[in-house]
Amino acid sequence: MSARAGEHLPSPMEGYLAHLEKERRLSSHTVKGYRRDIEMLLRMAEATPLDQLQVHHVRRFVARLHGQGHGGRSLARALSAWRGFFSFLMRDHGYTQNPCIGVRAPRTAKTLPDALSPEEVAKLVELPPDDAFAVRDRAMFELFYSSGLRLSELTALAPSDIDFDDATVRVLGKGAKTRVVPVGRFALDCMRRWLAVRTEVTRQGETALFVNQRGRSIGPRTVQQRLSMWARKQGLTQHVHPHMLRHSFASHLLQSSGDLRAVQEMLGHASISTTQVYTHLDWQHLAKVYDAAHPRAKRKTSKSSR
Repeated sequence: MSARAGEHLPSPMEGYLAHLEKERRLSSHTVKGYRRDIEMLLRMAEATPLDQLQVHHVRRFVARLHGQGHGGRSLARALSAWRGFFSFLMRDHGYTQNPCIGVRAPRTAKTLPDALSPEEVAKLVELPPDDAFAVRDRAMFELFYSSGLRLSELTALAPSDIDFDDATVRVLGKGAKTRVVPVGRFALDCMRRWLAVRTEVTRQGETALFVNQRGRSIGPRTVQQRLSMWARKQGLTQHVHPHMLRHSFASHLLQSSGDLRAVQEMLGHASISTTQVYTHLDWQHLAKVYDAAHPRAKRKTSKSSR
């Protein structure tokens, strides 16, 4: 039976989104992204029944979106959503083909993630302990940098996730995968100071490690705003966001250890190819050192300066 765009959906689409949320346990943010991508597919399909879409249709959709300014990364994400949706339709709704198989998004040049220098990180986290929320903020920032957490991972923590004896934090990452990551002594000291005042600002029954001014679990947006505010107050010129501290953790650790597999495990990357972008940061750092220090790399002085 043909399923025309907007005719028999949203039922299959809602079923697929429910499958992503309940069975695959993807975050609500990720599910919203899948919804936008599938709705975009439905708009482009127009009157063509979804079970009659062919590979050439999908290639044309991708070309159209690329012409409208969509980058390779966003197109790859959309294709992934479409492939998953059609696989679901084949499994549960009798579809016989997946027209997205074999279609690839145009490549996008890799860009290096922004990272702070160790000196800039040290400057950022030297917050004055004026009140409980400044103590909280320093604990959050130290933990970001010490353990390379994602923003969603940090806001989901509970006090019991910090193990002071083992100097580790238990993190629930993407795909509901749990990992245990080391925590440095600076972050542990800040965590102790935060836990000592946390009960003064936390509502009864609240289980979140970090809370907002209402005593409830802190939201991602609040963390972003506080980090940006403190970065300005501490004299950092660039815009600082939580993921920048994760990038800084990864690049500094790789520069010190050279152990890509260990960095991959601590970041919670499913594929080492995701972690390999930090090798570019490492080589960028080494190139700067070489240019500044190696005798054969230094620019020749002009005759007038001899």
